[in-house]
Amino acid sequence: MANMKLILTQDVRNLGHKDDVVAVRPGYGRNYLIPQGMAKMATESAMKMLAEDIKQRAFKQDKIKKDAEALSTKLEGVKVTLKAKTGTSGKIFGAVTTLQVANALKDLGIEVDRRKIVFSVEPKMLGSYTASINLHKEVSKEIDIDVVAE
Repeated sequence: MANMKLILTQDVRNLGHKDDVVAVRPGYGRNYLIPQGMAKMATESAMKMLAEDIKQRAFKQDKIKKDAEALSTKLEGVKVTLKAKTGTSGKIFGAVTTLQVANALKDLGIEVDRRKIVFSVEPKMLGSYTASINLHKEVSKEIDIDVVAE
């Protein structure tokens, strides 16, 4: 019996990843993959739609990466100064958060999602720290942060 061609609609273990075109035995495709919503028939029109989807996704990813690189250029040499309440020893009450860094960047006219900011060392004392901003899976930027007494 000939194999049937299917387009996977999600990752399937030991078979392939989403949008792969695979050849499987007819029973496996008809009785398991298609009813479970894991695959669809690889008809001519479905193949054309798949090609278009892949092209559009690549275009979007390229645009997102270009935007991230532009933002990275804006962050070049940026230094953020944050004020914190401290005790006599210079230890900070509470903590310096990524939200404070995001707000300080916003005041400089740079929009960054606070979830993309990661401290190399958690600021617990007054002093200088670095934080890395993960703008894209291939683009990240280090910025300097000064924590000063309020």
